[in-house]
Amino acid sequence: MNAPIDVSFFARAAKPLTSYRPYWAKRFGVAPFLPMSRAEMEQLGWDSCDIILVTGDAYVDHPSFGMAVIGRVLEAQGFRVGIIAQPDWQSAEPFKALGKPNLFWGVTAGNMDSMINRYTADRKIRSDDAYTPGDVGGKRPDRAAIVYSQRCREAFKDVPIVLGGIEGSLRRIAHYDYWSDKVRRSIVVDSKCDLLLYGNAERALVEVAHRIAAREPVEHITDVRGTAFIRRPHDPTAEGWIEIDSSEVDQPGHVEDHINPYQTTSEQAQAQGQSCSKEDGSQPPLTPAGEGRGEGSSAYKPITIHRPLGASGVAKLPRDRSVIRLPSYEQVKSDAVLYAHANRVLHLETNPGNARALVQAHGEGATARDVWINPPPIPLTTAEMDYVFDLPYARGPHPVYADEHGKHDGATKIPAWEMIRFSINIMRGCFGGCTFCSITEHEGRIIQSRSEDSIIKEVEDIRDKVDGFTGVISDLGGPTANMYRLGCKSPAIEAACRKPSCVYPGICQNLHTNHDPLIKIYRRARALKGIKKILIGSGLRYDLAVKSPEYVKELVQHHVGGYLKIAPEHTEGGPLSKMMKPGIGSYDRFKTMFEKYSEEAGKKQFLIPYFIAAHPGTSDEDMMNLAIWLKKNGFRADQVQTFYPSPMATATAMYHTSLNPLKGVHRDDRAEKVDIVRGDKRRRLHKAFLRYHDPNNWPLLREALKTMGRADLIGNGKHHLIPTFQPMTDGGYQSARRKNSTPGGAKPSERAAAVVKPGGMGKGTASTGKAPTKGRILTQHTGLPPRAGAKGRGQ
Repeated sequence: MNAPIDVSFFARAAKPLTSYRPYWAKRFGVAPFLPMSRAEMEQLGWDSCDIILVTGDAYVDHPSFGMAVIGRVLEAQGFRVGIIAQPDWQSAEPFKALGKPNLFWGVTAGNMDSMINRYTADRKIRSDDAYTPGDVGGKRPDRAAIVYSQRCREAFKDVPIVLGGIEGSLRRIAHYDYWSDKVRRSIVVDSKCDLLLYGNAERALVEVAHRIAAREPVEHITDVRGTAFIRRPHDPTAEGWIEIDSSEVDQPGHVEDHINPYQTTSEQAQAQGQSCSKEDGSQPPLTPAGEGRGEGSSAYKPITIHRPLGASGVAKLPRDRSVIRLPSYEQVKSDAVLYAHANRVLHLETNPGNARALVQAHGEGATARDVWINPPPIPLTTAEMDYVFDLPYARGPHPVYADEHGKHDGATKIPAWEMIRFSINIMRGCFGGCTFCSITEHEGRIIQSRSEDSIIKEVEDIRDKVDGFTGVISDLGGPTANMYRLGCKSPAIEAACRKPSCVYPGICQNLHTNHDPLIKIYRRARALKGIKKILIGSGLRYDLAVKSPEYVKELVQHHVGGYLKIAPEHTEGGPLSKMMKPGIGSYDRFKTMFEKYSEEAGKKQFLIPYFIAAHPGTSDEDMMNLAIWLKKNGFRADQVQTFYPSPMATATAMYHTSLNPLKGVHRDDRAEKVDIVRGDKRRRLHKAFLRYHDPNNWPLLREALKTMGRADLIGNGKHHLIPTFQPMTDGGYQSARRKNSTPGGAKPSERAAAVVKPGGMGKGTASTGKAPTKGRILTQHTGLPPRAGAKGRGQ
């Protein structure tokens, strides 16, 4: 069964990207790279730029980099687009390098949120930046979107600022900020931008660009989906909207006793200790329904409220003219219940088919203004996705980053580009709804897929045009590896659905899980001349994969390079329910299929499961049980993933409020409380359980296990979690990502290396004081054997 591509409800309301009349500057043609200097502009024959994009990333002209996509899309519409990449933000001068933009600034922090890019989950500053030449840290400021917007305003005061990117998407309403541990205002207020574009913004940006080019004032552009902006109270442009007040949560109080409808008026009065006699001078009573009314009776008639009815006979407000008022910034800043409520409403209004506009007040009195958030953008059709990805990308970094040999593989290598250099993005969006993930908030849950021909053409382009290609495609994927062309069986149901996930608590009966289109692409791509291997590097949704045994077989036997990454995230029901992830049983079913098909192919391959420590809803016992599971299954995690509260995520709302917005928000005992892992000591403990094999963690784990009454897990047998003895350690370990390792006090040659043999925690696990043996490789899970012929790090 084929997915309902291009017949969806969403395709009917959107103007196609290719339907606009090109801007007059299209006559200048296509630039080999979008210019980053005045000299490059002159070579193209430009006297000025129509739009200047400012980004926190190095400029790589590749469709996996947001600025390149936006720049090429605008160029295809006829605009002259320049790029200022990673400018020195200490003054406004670097922002004047290309002159004054004729139309507007386009500002983004880059492909990553600048705070997540610059800080670890423990709020320690990183020394590296994968989006910078040479992997050098410190090339972008904290809260880069705000800083860049301020400098753009200083450089040219009267030029409109259009803000975009994931940093803006995740901060479009008042949000909890993990780094300052407080609720911050909407980024629309803090950046003072004229317009915020959230999500994948091609559709909105093309419309906004053409309207500004037509000399429409930016403050009048208030009707574009996927945008947010400031409105002052009593703004005439807000007339005609029906406001739904959702700024409060009902407060439970005393419930009045219901009146017995079968009592007479006199009996009702007597039951309440009153009288209805005329002698008491009381007012004429309200005659109960059903009592006879004699002549001269002063009975009140009921008031009838007429409201428009939907097809089902239920009162219905027009969604396209309804706006929901969220609790104000001042309210959510001081009231955890209202913060959780606002977060819940925001996530319920994410389906482009039925989402309503949102409004949130910021400030009071003379400073009062509303942040107005229009409904999400209409997803791109397959034809539009092809249009975006088929644009003439150079598929490499700008020449300004090249070394003395004109290459990008040495000291100026950009790690993020190196990682996706030979990979292909085949789709967008994710309907998984994992509460800790920001994909849904940014890209949406509607899957937007490219056509098979467009994908195959890109494979051929990599083969024929990209330097250094050896015949191996590193990934055919996207946010997930196997959601290509998956979607709802019914466009009508898809447009009306308000579920946060299509696969939790189980796979929706209306979701088709047919992997045939993906299998066809895999087979066609690997059959191309010059293609030796196609790997799948994106995370696999294994609960979907097991629905298609043929897909699992195809994947395992042809597209796994020895290791396959999947993400169960945990084994215990408590944290999994807060993550909206399937139970570990789904992993076990996939593992059985994986091993079966690997054996049939005569291959020795391994699953690499990822887990999260310290996620909301995780108890110490949950982490202990996960460590026991890891030990039983022979896994030893080298890199540990600790919960990182990103702005606007549902799990972040749990972290901040200790409430579960998934279960509804209340002010009484109906509200579900969530166990939050706070404080360095407890976060260290949860990470230590994931790295149970590291001798540096054994003292902490021994203390915790004794406190928990589980001293039976301490011993020197294979069934014990940690041993009783303690080797000499210096507190450091060598991570696979060396720059994020914790260095010890001694020299590497003198360090107690705590080398652990695969397969158990028995004798012989003490520190040897030697470097890892030759041929050993530090992988995500060091319990796995090295790949054949691999050299150990540091050899």
